[in-house]
Amino acid sequence: MNSKKSYTKILEIKNISKSFGAVVALNNVSFDLYENEIVGLVGDNGAGKTTLIKIISGVFPADSGEIRMNGKKVYFKSTLDARKAGIETVYQDLSLCDKLDVVSNLFLGRERCRKILGIDFLIEKEMEVYAANSLSKTGIDIPSLKEKVRFLSGGQRQCTAFVRATMWGSKIILLDEPYAALGVRETAKVLKVTENLIRTNKNLSMIFISHNLQHVFSIVDRIVVLRHGEVIGIKVKKEINPDEIVGMITGAIF
Repeated sequence: MNSKKSYTKILEIKNISKSFGAVVALNNVSFDLYENEIVGLVGDNGAGKTTLIKIISGVFPADSGEIRMNGKKVYFKSTLDARKAGIETVYQDLSLCDKLDVVSNLFLGRERCRKILGIDFLIEKEMEVYAANSLSKTGIDIPSLKEKVRFLSGGQRQCTAFVRATMWGSKIILLDEPYAALGVRETAKVLKVTENLIRTNKNLSMIFISHNLQHVFSIVDRIVVLRHGEVIGIKVKKEINPDEIVGMITGAIF
């Protein structure tokens, strides 16, 4: 993103705070996400990254502060509320059902059915065609969409989870350490797929959590740095380097 241009704010995080007993996880966290932007959310363990993602995705509420989408204040009582608003989350464990095939995972909870004599029947062919078209955009080869997910490679599983998040009219995708279990070559390929799917869909934006700054710098536009639950800097990627980000994370640079 060119910071000198005017972009539409899709998400506004305003003064979000959250405590768990005496532990302050987030303290007055604020930043914006713009249309078709990828923001990296970085920080050391315990910095509050996952807590913030869980608040945005409706897992639990903030103690104070507000979230706005397209300028309107939103309240998410559950992950279903967030999904209805267009927010999808991909966690490290991917939340895929190993015993189901690829198509069933992509349509899990959103199966296409036709009623015959009052009984719902799956429209399997229609789902297969839609799944094939969606997955073809990734360039990742999955030999059979009827293959059970447990038999897929790590990269194929990652792409299945990410494509599922993009399939449902999402506005914002939240990625929480999704590539931690992949090898170097497979990670590079899936990162490229991730970026391409965002860049080619102008209705999508993304917040990307990773401890791996090489991954972050390879796809993001801006970087939000959290330290001890507070935002200590928001930087345009082109105006900073990984060493400076490390310094902000550790406290060597303020």
